[in-house]
Amino acid sequence: MCKDVESKIIFGILYIYASSNNTFVHVTDITGKETIRRCSAGMKSKSDKDESSIYSAMLAAQDVANVCKKIGITALHVKLRAHGGSKSMIMGIGGHVVLKTFVRLGFRIGRIEDNTPLPTDGTRRKGGRRGRRI
Repeated sequence: MCKDVESKIIFGILYIYASSNNTFVHVTDITGKETIRRCSAGMKSKSDKDESSIYSAMLAAQDVANVCKKIGITALHVKLRAHGGSKSMIMGIGGHVVLKTFVRLGFRIGRIEDNTPLPTDGTRRKGGRRGRRI
């Protein structure tokens, strides 16, 4: 019985890029070469101010999850990403909501990785020598 249950688990890779202004959800097959579905919170909102909202991120995640269910993907490896580099290393609010939405819709989560790019002595950070003065 255990072999039958394990044979029905089909993995995909879920890429979540959550900046402070938008959230992108992208699912590929396990090799990462074939895109199954891409969607962003900006595609689901009617105004620019709603791109960063958690509701738009949830709608984008539901859209991608429905396509994954039709294809037969039941489990996902997750790769999270913030803006990174010389900018913010903190993921936007939509990233957590996307992950929570996939779990609530019945997907199993394999590995969770953080793919935020790290600065390697690149360009100087914005704000000047004494920082941003409020």
